[in-house]
Amino acid sequence: MRTLGMRTLTSRLVVTAVALVALVALLISVATTLAMAAYLRGQLDDDVRGTLMLTFGDRAVPPGPAGHQGDRPGGPPDRDGQRLGSLIAVIGSDHVGGEVVTSGVGGLGSRESLDDEALTRLSRVPTDGEGHEVRLPGLGAYRVVAVQRNGTQLVAGLPPGNVDDTLASLITWEIVLSLLGVAAAAAAGTIVVRRQLAPLREVAATAHRVAELPLSEGEIALDDRVPARLTDERNEVGQVGSALNTLLTHVESSLAARHRSEQQVRQFVADASHELRTPLATIAGYTELARRRPEATPTALDKVESESARMTALVEDLLLLARLDAGRQLAAEPVDLTQLLAEAVNDARVVAPDHHWRLVLPDEPVEVTGDGARLHQVVTNLLANTRTHTPGGTTVTVTATPDGLEVHDDGPGFPPDLVEHAFERFARGDAARSREGGVGLGLALVQSIVAAHGGSVSLSSEPGDTTVRVSGLR
Repeated sequence: MRTLGMRTLTSRLVVTAVALVALVALLISVATTLAMAAYLRGQLDDDVRGTLMLTFGDRAVPPGPAGHQGDRPGGPPDRDGQRLGSLIAVIGSDHVGGEVVTSGVGGLGSRESLDDEALTRLSRVPTDGEGHEVRLPGLGAYRVVAVQRNGTQLVAGLPPGNVDDTLASLITWEIVLSLLGVAAAAAAGTIVVRRQLAPLREVAATAHRVAELPLSEGEIALDDRVPARLTDERNEVGQVGSALNTLLTHVESSLAARHRSEQQVRQFVADASHELRTPLATIAGYTELARRRPEATPTALDKVESESARMTALVEDLLLLARLDAGRQLAAEPVDLTQLLAEAVNDARVVAPDHHWRLVLPDEPVEVTGDGARLHQVVTNLLANTRTHTPGGTTVTVTATPDGLEVHDDGPGFPPDLVEHAFERFARGDAARSREGGVGLGLALVQSIVAAHGGSVSLSSEPGDTTVRVSGLR
């Protein structure tokens, strides 16, 4: 998967992970710096208190747990043991002064007296025995501790240079180590994320291969599928892979259905053309015969009339199928199905007296909602189909059911290879096994009309036992 700035999932995940690592590193660094600063300043404050005690003795010890207040009211400061940069000051009503060690150790070396500005700033330091930051002119920042004893303010201080240097070094190392950590996280994150997203890239590659196929026409074979190892729905990639496979299966079945439909349309047009061509050729032939032999005109006219009627019926059936395919709504009126079946069976007895016709009706009339003329066409087509394709002596039983009807016969049955295609248009068996010719639209019309009424048609057939069931009528 190509990395295109922040547009790729890999980039977004890596940047998010690195940002989290950087944030954690920053929080840890800040917390460490603050803790170290507090610790070092606490140590420095302890050193300042030590300087205060070392210089002024017991009278500088703060009251409370840290020590007891001495009884001596004063005395000269003890300058021994003071380290470089140490500052002491005494600010009282009878004496104000202070000095700072500028060189040497142990009290040896040069000292400088504090000027009035420095003493003034030191006099403002709270006498609570706690460390405070103060900036003195010419000396810089100092950490000082002040106490009040017998009306005199005693002050000691040390420069925080070592603390600041230590914190600066700590911050520098934190920055360096954080940057190294972020870089390592970015490198490791890129490798890990790419490896984790490799299955997703494989799923995408499958989708791309399918997208490159010509799907607009013809028979399409969608053999590409996401490997089974990438369809485990317990993880996100598996869910995507499984969904893509399901989608490809649906697309494949839809394309196959479309191809079958295209083939059926082509076959339908070819069959319709053939069926229309036959009566047209017959009409043309008998017209030519009447022109050449006037004495044959009556016979020719009769034949032209019959072929015209046959062609008209075929065109009407095709037009009805087209309208039903377009979703044309049929009438929705109460229809007495028992009466309709009785009339159709009586008509069949007249047309085919050599068949045995039986009618089975319930005690109560069966009434459905629909188009009476079309439902009558369903019944007559079923009976005509049975009459046409079974020999004389066949028993045909018509039964009314609560939501439809059944037509059963004990004839030879449908050819095995025709059962699954019996309701397709222009589907016909061996013409030699039929007593009359047909164009193969009768059962197709039955299925379309029943479907338009919200019902369904099924067929079961074997020698001696053939049943067509119409159900789902309301």
